[in-house]
Amino acid sequence: MGAEALVRGASSLAKKLGISALAIGLTVVAFGTSTPELVVNLFSAFRGTADIAIGNVIGSNISNILLILGVAAAISPLVVKRSTVWKEIPFALLAIVLVFIMGNDVLIDGASDSLMSRTDGLLMISLFIIFMYYIWGIARTEGPPVEGESEVKMYSTGISILLTLAGIGALFLGGKLLVDSAVGIARLAGLSEALIGLTIVAVGTSIPEMATSVVAAIHKQNDIAVGNIVGSNIFNIFWILGLTSTLLPLPFNTDVNFDVLICIMATLILFLAMFVGKRHKLERWQGILFVLLYAGYLFYIIQRR
Repeated sequence: MGAEALVRGASSLAKKLGISALAIGLTVVAFGTSTPELVVNLFSAFRGTADIAIGNVIGSNISNILLILGVAAAISPLVVKRSTVWKEIPFALLAIVLVFIMGNDVLIDGASDSLMSRTDGLLMISLFIIFMYYIWGIARTEGPPVEGESEVKMYSTGISILLTLAGIGALFLGGKLLVDSAVGIARLAGLSEALIGLTIVAVGTSIPEMATSVVAAIHKQNDIAVGNIVGSNIFNIFWILGLTSTLLPLPFNTDVNFDVLICIMATLILFLAMFVGKRHKLERWQGILFVLLYAGYLFYIIQRR
């Protein structure tokens, strides 16, 4: 229900305001579905559980691409805009590469320990502001979706805003409830914080993205389905991890380097998939392959830890 309300409200709002659905997907929808990650990260950081905070962001980004986009594409092949292929996906790749560079002070600088510092956090927030400026440019230049591209049910401005906010609120509450329950069970089972962050918390906080992208795919709102995921991955690093490390520097466990590299590979695979088969289209077989890759990744890290 929350995802349905968010997609309907955001789509109607985009058409009513003359803003492209891609811009809405990259901002309003991505910000709304990233809310659980933000809450969990801030809560984890101030509780001194940095492994959960960092693992949550990295794990969420991996599941967003391999699991969520995979499921959405398996339901309905996703046409991806040229700007997303050449600008937003590379920007998401830059974000995760910077996490690897910023988090590996020992490996790169020979420091005594690795830390996501306040300086790193402020740099990420600065890049987030640049990204938002870019999205503002999209909103001004692209305009509304092409007539007949997809049928969008129109609501009044008030109802559209109410549906969008209600959808975000419902997704936040549902994700938070699931994560709290899952983390409690996992800790009772004696699982490590890093594994909890990369799996249970990551998948739990990604449920809003899953619900939103699947509903968007069903309604043929490709720009929201894809923009939601790519935008969410950028938000997760530059905004959520940036804000968290600005407020409280995060010790970086180098064991998570493997998962950061997997996230880099997943983003590269998404980019390369745009040129395999039908150009700029994520097809069903590719979606199924993404899901299988995610299942293999989960199996490996559970065995590893």
